[in-house]
Amino acid sequence: MFASFFKSKKWRFLAYAGLICIILLNYYQTTLNVKLNEWYRTFYDMGGEIDKHTIDDFYEQMLVFLQIALPFIVAIVIERYLTRVWVFKWREAMTFTYITHWRKVKHDIEGSSQRIQEDIYRFTRTLEEIGVKIIYAFMTLFAFIPILWGLSSGVNIPYIKDIPGSLVWVALVVSVGGLAISWLVGWYLPRLEYNNQKVEAAFRKELVFAEEDKQNYGGEEKIQTLFDKLKHNYHKLFLHYLYFDTWLHTYSQVLVIVPYLIMGPGLFMKLITFGVLIQVSNAFNQVRQSFSVFTNNWTTITELRSIYMRLSEFEKNIGYDGKVA
Repeated sequence: MFASFFKSKKWRFLAYAGLICIILLNYYQTTLNVKLNEWYRTFYDMGGEIDKHTIDDFYEQMLVFLQIALPFIVAIVIERYLTRVWVFKWREAMTFTYITHWRKVKHDIEGSSQRIQEDIYRFTRTLEEIGVKIIYAFMTLFAFIPILWGLSSGVNIPYIKDIPGSLVWVALVVSVGGLAISWLVGWYLPRLEYNNQKVEAAFRKELVFAEEDKQNYGGEEKIQTLFDKLKHNYHKLFLHYLYFDTWLHTYSQVLVIVPYLIMGPGLFMKLITFGVLIQVSNAFNQVRQSFSVFTNNWTTITELRSIYMRLSEFEKNIGYDGKVA
């Protein structure tokens, strides 16, 4: 999966050059996000001391916001375009590498055509979705941990206030704890997704054959049997997602108020301003969401793991050992 793009003489330059460009664009977005975090503090402090400012100060802050937001939008648009093109080239590399080996195999594995066409597409598309988020998460951690560490001096809760960088440690603990629980709650999901792709492939295969020969394929009894297997697997999958979604959404909503619970006492004791509270909330959520990137995208990761299982199985079937020209 990775060797066909990153080790191939034909594709390796594009693979690494594209990756570097994506990382640099994410880094630039992170620097702008840091500036936006500083703007929150200035703007909300101004709102808390309105008698000390004029309407000109307000419009000045609006201009500062636009100077940050507009380059941010441009950077995101360019990064998304380059990422989509780069990932499609990855799909192209995988497709033709697999086809070269697949043509030499006498006994096909189940759903070979689906694995080459759909699974490779889903693998690259899903990797695009989660990969960019992971890169951005690491960039965000690198930029915001020092900020959140410094803002921890405003914490005024017993025990917690005596811990250097307490806000960072709180974000880390709740994120790692959330990941561990999500892993346990979603333990069966990858295998269920894998089984789901198998029954989908069998159902699709019968319909494809029926397009050419309705006399021997696509009979109502056979279609009903295949669809019953599909239905059984989906209902089992939906049941497991029911309790997983219950956990995930409860976890996400509770964490919204965590920074306010920690910093609220300092605000009412006038140890911090309202602007600092908003800045802490934003910085905390940036760090917490970055630590929780795997938890927040568990459904996508589950799908990616199931696709990886299918493609790994296919590589073994076609005798692909990762060696490329």
